[in-house]
Amino acid sequence: MDGKVLITDPIEQGCIDILNGEGFLVDHKPGIPPEELKTIIGGYDALIVRSGTKVTADIIEHAGRLRIIGRAGTGVDNVDVQAATRRGILVMNVPGGNAISTAEHTIGLLLALARNIPAAVNSLREGKWDRKKFLGTELCGKTIGIVGLGKVGRQVASRCRAFEMKVIGCDPILSPDVAAKLGVELVTFDEVLERSDVISLHTPLSDETRGLISDREIARCRSGVRFVNCARGGIIDEAALLRGLESGKVAGAALDGYSKEPPPVDNPLIRHPKVVATPHLGASTGEAQEKVAIAIAHQVADVLKEQEVVGAVNLPDPLIAGRKDLLPYFKLAEKLGSLLAQLMPGPLKSLTVMTSGESLHGATNAIRIALLKGMFDRILSAPATYINAPVFAKEMGIDVSERHEARLKRPETQVSVEFTAATNERRSCAGTVFGTGDLRITKIDGFPLEIRPEGYLLIYSNVDKPGMLAAVGSVLAKAEINIAGIALGRNTPGGEALAVVSVDSEVPAGVLAEIGAISGIGKTRLVCL
Repeated sequence: MDGKVLITDPIEQGCIDILNGEGFLVDHKPGIPPEELKTIIGGYDALIVRSGTKVTADIIEHAGRLRIIGRAGTGVDNVDVQAATRRGILVMNVPGGNAISTAEHTIGLLLALARNIPAAVNSLREGKWDRKKFLGTELCGKTIGIVGLGKVGRQVASRCRAFEMKVIGCDPILSPDVAAKLGVELVTFDEVLERSDVISLHTPLSDETRGLISDREIARCRSGVRFVNCARGGIIDEAALLRGLESGKVAGAALDGYSKEPPPVDNPLIRHPKVVATPHLGASTGEAQEKVAIAIAHQVADVLKEQEVVGAVNLPDPLIAGRKDLLPYFKLAEKLGSLLAQLMPGPLKSLTVMTSGESLHGATNAIRIALLKGMFDRILSAPATYINAPVFAKEMGIDVSERHEARLKRPETQVSVEFTAATNERRSCAGTVFGTGDLRITKIDGFPLEIRPEGYLLIYSNVDKPGMLAAVGSVLAKAEINIAGIALGRNTPGGEALAVVSVDSEVPAGVLAEIGAISGIGKTRLVCL
C-alpha cells in the first residue's frame, strides 16, 4: 500500500509497528530541526507529532502532498490548525487519552502539598530529623473545588471522593443532574473560591481563562487555601499567586504548568518553600503515552485507507462534506453556537436547532453538530469536532433536538436555535447567509435585526426611547472604542428593544458597567465571534 508517514517526536515502537503492519513506510526522526523538516515534509502523506514539534504555517506551506497531521495527545496547541485547514490537511488528536494520568498526577501533587512530602524528603537527605517542621493536613473532610468538570476534572472528583473530601465544582455547561451523578455539588465560580480548602484547575487556556486566578480571586478565598494546577500555565497569574503565598493567604500551591515553559531558572515560584512544582508531567506515564501512540497510529492508518475518521479537529460532517454550498451554513451554525455559549446565563439544559429552506433539507443533523461544535469550542478544554460534539452534549446531559421546515415565511434559508438554561431562562438566536457566503445574525431573543457575526459585539437591551444609542455611543467614545456597525431591533414602538453594536476592540469591564448603569439600559453583554 502506498503512503509515507513521518514521525518527528519520540514515540512508542507500537505506533511504528502498527503503521508498518498496515503497509505504510514510516520514517522516525525525533528532534528534526524546523528547517530540515521544511525541506522533507513535501514527500509525506501523514505527519505524527507530540508536543515537541511546532507545525507552523511555514512548515505546512511546504507540505505538498500531506493529508494528515496527527497529534499523539489531546491538545493541538503546537499545530497551526487554520493553516492546515486552508491547505485541506486533516488535523486529528486523541482526546481524553491522558485523562487518568493527569488526574492521578493531580492527586499526587495534592498529597505532596498537604503532607509537605518533597520538602520533608530533602530535609531527611540533608541528615535532619525535623518532624514538627513538616506538620501536614488531612484531606478527609476538606472541601475541594474543581474548576472545569471535563474528562480530567471528573476523574479528579472521583478520586477525591475516595479520600472522603467534600467535592464542589463549577463548569459552564454541566447540568446539576449530571453533576449530582458524579457526586459533585455544582456551584458558581465565586462559591468555589469562597468555600474551598483546595482549588484544582482543569480548564483550557483561552482569553477567558488566562489569569482566571489573580489577586481578586485569591482575596475571595479562605485563608490557607491551596491551589493545584495540572491544566495549562497562565490560568493562574503567577505574580498574584506569589503575593498570596508571601502574605500567608495561600498556604501552598502545586504546579505542573507555567506561563512560560520551561520556566526561567530564577522563577521565584519554583524555589518557593510552599510550592510543589513538576515539569508538566500530567500526561507523562508509560500507559498514557502508549495509549495515545497506538490510538493515533490506528486513526492515521484508517484515514490513509479512506476508512473511519476519528478524532478530527477540522473535518466537516463527512456525510455531506461534498456539498460545498453548505459550508457557509456550517460556518454560520458554528458562529451561532459560539454566540449561544456567550449568552448562556448558566449550565445548559436543552436546545433545539431549526433549519428552514429547501437547500438545507437533509442537512439539519450536520447543522446541529456544527452549532454544538461552535458552542463547545468556546467552553471546553478538549478541541471540539464534528465527531465528538454530540458526545460532549450527551455527557453534559443536554437535551438536544432538531427540526426542519421546508417552507419559509421568510424568503431566505435560515438557521436558528432556541435554548433553555438550568434556571429555565430561555434565549434564542438565528441567522442566514446572503449570496455565496455573507453571514448575518438576523434575530436575537425574538428581536429582528441584521449584523455580521464577527469581532466584538456589544449586546444590550433597552427601553425604546430617543437618546439611548447616543448615551451608549458617548460612553464608548469617552473610552476611545470605535463603533464599526450597529443593528437595532424592536417589536413594538416604545417597548423593549435590543441593540447590537459592533466595535473595533474589546470593551473593558468598567466600561460595560458604565453602560449598564445608564437609565433604561437592561442586560449588557460583550461577545467575541
